This record gives sequence, C-alpha cells and structure tokens, in this order.
Amino acid sequence: MNTTSKTFLFDLLSTPSPTGFEVRGQRKWAAYTRKFADRVESDAYGTAWATIEGKGKKPKRIMFEAHADEIGYMVKYISKDGFISVDRVGGSDVATARGRRVDILGDKGIVRGIIGNIAIHIREDRENEKAPKVHELWIDIGVSSAAEVAEAGIRVGHPAVYADTVEELGKHRLVGRALDNRVGGFIIAEVIARLSKRKTPLSSTVIAVNAVQEEIGGHGAKMASHRLMPDVAIVLDVTHGTDTPTVDVKKHGEVKLGGGPSLTHGSANHVEVVKRLIEVAESKKIPLQHESSSRFTGTDTDVIFNQQHGIPSALVSLPLRYMHSVVEMADLRDMEQVIQLLVAFAESVNDKDEFSVKL
Repeated sequence: MNTTSKTFLFDLLSTPSPTGFEVRGQRKWAAYTRKFADRVESDAYGTAWATIEGKGKKPKRIMFEAHADEIGYMVKYISKDGFISVDRVGGSDVATARGRRVDILGDKGIVRGIIGNIAIHIREDRENEKAPKVHELWIDIGVSSAAEVAEAGIRVGHPAVYADTVEELGKHRLVGRALDNRVGGFIIAEVIARLSKRKTPLSSTVIAVNAVQEEIGGHGAKMASHRLMPDVAIVLDVTHGTDTPTVDVKKHGEVKLGGGPSLTHGSANHVEVVKRLIEVAESKKIPLQHESSSRFTGTDTDVIFNQQHGIPSALVSLPLRYMHSVVEMADLRDMEQVIQLLVAFAESVNDKDEFSVKL
C-alpha cells in the first residue's frame, strides 16, 4: 500500500458516516475516485459510484459494491438537566457502550460527549448486573441544562458515533471502529485506481458502488443495482473472523485473519460467478476461505441479486474480528489479496461471458 492509498484509508476510516448520514465519508470517497474513474455519480440518497468504461465491442458491466455506512446512535430525548438519551442506529452493541467517548454530529459541528458509566462502588446489585438496554444509556456533554445542549447545536434526531479512530497493531493489523465496511469502500476505490493504470484498456465496464444504509436493510444497494443493472455483481463486505477464544466454529464456520478472502456459497451467490472467482484466485495464487449461506448472506448481496430479471452475484468477504465494536480488527494482507482478486476478476471478464445457468 503506497502512502497516498494509506492516507486515504485512514482518513476514510476516521470520518463519521452513520447510517442515514453518510455524506461526510461519501464526499471523501467521491473526491478520491474522481482521480481515476471516467466519471463519478451519485443518487438522491447519497450512494456513489465510480465508472471505468470498457473498450470491448459489447462490454459487460461489472459492479463491485461495498457499503459506506457505520453503526452508531441517535439522539432520542434531552432531559432538563442536559443528559441525552439515545436509540441505536444499526446493530450497535450496547453491552460495550458505557464509559465510551462519542461524537455527536450536531448543527454546529461535532460535539464530544461520553456515555455515562456509574462507578462500580455505588452501583446497585453488582453481582446480578446485565447488559444495559439502550434506553438506559445517556450521553453527557458536560453541560447542566437542555438549553445548553441546544446552544451546542444538538437536538433530537442528530446521530452519534464512537470517537475511536483507527491505528495499526503489530505488523499487519488494523484496529478501530467502522472497518465494517468502510474498509470495503477503500478496497473498491483501490480496484478502480489500479484498473485505471492498465496499459491496455479493459474489455468490460467496471462500476464501483459505495452504497448507503446497508446496516438497516441494504436500501442504497437496492436502489443503485435497480438503476445500474450490471451483468454481474461482486459484493464486498466483512465476515466474522472466528479464530479467537470461545467462538464455536461448528456453529459459525472457520475463518481466519491472514487466511485470505472468504468466498460465500449458496443462496444469493450465483454458481458461475463463484466458479469464476475460484478460477481467478487459483490462477493468481490467491488463497481463499469458504463460507456457507443456506438462506441469506446478511449483506447487500441479498437485495442485489434479485433486482428486475436478476443480477448474477457473489459475495467476497474480508475476515474481521470483533465486529460492531470499537476494536474491529482486519489484516492488511487480506485486504491486498481482496484487491488483487477483484482486479483479476475484472480483467477476466470478456464480451462473451454470460454467467447464466445452462439447462
């Protein structure tokens, strides 16, 4: 990873982009991909896509999709004493919320606060404590009244994210919040960057889509895929790294950090697209891990593959430990191998490819 790419990655990961309020991160993603794409466009809700036009006679349209949003909280109620009650945005884990710093995205800019944590000395019934319910959390921004909260530019409906950012850990690991899935947005941007530098133009058109609102149902991906209707789609998300203590691999499958990209089989994943990804990985000596999906993938793949007359799709995942926490962990080597896999897939597609099941 060169210095320019790394700077973009760290900036993107540190930019608050909670579901429904992704514009800060989307502007940075669009500005970066404009350097390499033939054009960058967006829709009414802020999903952005960067396109490199293919030069084949009848170029196939390949869509690489990731989601731009992160989990967080939203202001639900402000007490007369200035304490802020919240609701969850996406799958925020309230069990780890107390005692954490948060940034509220208010009308006058970002306001720092903390999620209150009563001292262990004076908590009642400590022996039987359970994880709090979300309505039991509150944010303290260091004021004493609702009027002061309003003066700070905060009202009901403003979003908040954890204040933790990203750092390197060990030789090959990244740690921080929102790796799920802004690291995916970084990867598809890097794919566009590398494809733009080819000496010979691609046969196929490549569209990198950074979609909004995945964490609450895949709404951005659904709108974009219906609009763009590519010939084939590869969805890039994160998957659970199960190589830590207490995780039962018989229940959750075996996926290791540093083990390479994970390829999902079943449900929305088209057998011919999966087959091509395996062939490409073998030709480039990229290691693959494998996961099963008996009913649904839990990703944007579920809302992409069934648009209109159907989009042949497959899910490629980056192994991630500690998902939906502030210490999500990914391996830089896995990230590089995912980029290589997607670049090679794009290079493999020609005018004659159909990705259809022959009967």
